[in-house]
Amino acid sequence: MNLKYRIANINEADRVCYIVQHTIEVIYPDYYSQAVVDFFGKLHSIDNIKKDIEQGRNGVLIFDGEIIGTGSHTDNHITRVYVLPEFQGQGFGSMIMDELEREIFEGYDLCVLDASLPACIFYENRGYKTVKHIKYDIGDGAFMIYEIMRKHI
Repeated sequence: MNLKYRIANINEADRVCYIVQHTIEVIYPDYYSQAVVDFFGKLHSIDNIKKDIEQGRNGVLIFDGEIIGTGSHTDNHITRVYVLPEFQGQGFGSMIMDELEREIFEGYDLCVLDASLPACIFYENRGYKTVKHIKYDIGDGAFMIYEIMRKHI
């Protein structure tokens, strides 16, 4: 098995965007209304992904030559951790998180993240604790529910 995690380059923005958007489209409808799924899609737009890549904040996980996952962080805040649905449950998300946490813990003693409902248990199993439940009004009577979670060294 050939596995590697590294910082993404701008030429990989479309692939990163596909991973994020495809995962949202496949997984999130089991947890959220279509309005919230659409909101997540807009939040993780190609423009936002390109901005993170240009600022060196976005990594990619490469398995046998194919980018199958991504993760990013700003300071000690982990954002946008996604693994293609067909590769979930095989430890790839944990590999991305190991890298992000390693980078963060070099300069901070605390990691913070906003966890979508499908990811809460994954993060809890990694030692994250929920510090706040958020009900965010996205308009037209739709609400996005998520957790703010933290993990100390």
